[in-house]
Amino acid sequence: MVRRVPRMIPAACRLAVLLAAGCAAPGPWAGPAESACAPAEPPIPRRYQYIPVPYPVDERGFSPVDRHLARAFACEERVVDDEEGSLNPYVLRVVAAYPLDGSYPYHCGWDPREYDIYNGVTQDLWYRGMVVAKAYPDGSRCSYCCGLTFEIFVRAMQLRNVQKGLDPDDFNGMTFHDLFNMLQIWYIEGEGDCEQRAITAYGLGRPVEDFEDARPGDFLSYSTTPPGGHSVIFIDWVRSSDGAIIGMKYFSSNLSGSRGPGYARGLFSDANNGRGLLRKSVRIARVGPIEGYRRFDRAAIPRRQAYAPAQPPRILLTPTTR
Repeated sequence: MVRRVPRMIPAACRLAVLLAAGCAAPGPWAGPAESACAPAEPPIPRRYQYIPVPYPVDERGFSPVDRHLARAFACEERVVDDEEGSLNPYVLRVVAAYPLDGSYPYHCGWDPREYDIYNGVTQDLWYRGMVVAKAYPDGSRCSYCCGLTFEIFVRAMQLRNVQKGLDPDDFNGMTFHDLFNMLQIWYIEGEGDCEQRAITAYGLGRPVEDFEDARPGDFLSYSTTPPGGHSVIFIDWVRSSDGAIIGMKYFSSNLSGSRGPGYARGLFSDANNGRGLLRKSVRIARVGPIEGYRRFDRAAIPRRQAYAPAQPPRILLTPTTR
């Protein structure tokens, strides 16, 4: 999965860690055993030191994002469909509900893996009576890129269904295990996987091949140089003075490295001295109108088993204090 890029620690931060640990240049009295610092102990992974805490909700059990979407889910606020009838307007409505103040942080633990306790979403995602993606059990509402875009996809699909008078947990007839498999394709757990493949495989939409056809609210992924990658919600292209596409604006997690959800922009490497987004790696997909869903063949879709659909051990809701 191209997005699993270890976060590098700046040299200044490494120095600060050494000084804080009492590591200093040896004095003239130091013996051989004291002449150098002992190797620093590796940091303890977050999964081994978190304290289980229910993420804060209001007296109704709503998260901050739930609260911002409450009127839309109550059909007191209507999302206006676009001409195509795509999911995009609902995606953008969900995107607008996320706080941009750093209260929803970024976290992606790859060594060791955390799939048994965390799937990169800010709160547990339910589908057909089961949790299809788990929030971090420390109450922090952290996320990572493909987790956040998948969360936005699920919320937008459920919101559109509600406003159309449909079962919120019916995505083209998909079962819980269909959606869990789609999640793993979305997270690139196998060769050829990406959001585009996940959306098209389950008959929900189509690829967007021409950059000029991309619209705000499309789902997009890309790779970068130096090696890396990202899963984002497309917002707009960045263009040169002559109108050529040289980059993109997007919404995703990991804004500025650690602040969680937010808007950002990136330039293609061919327009940025060889560093940046790889133009040929871009994969764009759009979820289409409900009446445009296509039948899918489960036997033709690869079954990913990178991890099991483990359920959270308990569900706790603790109202926040006023």
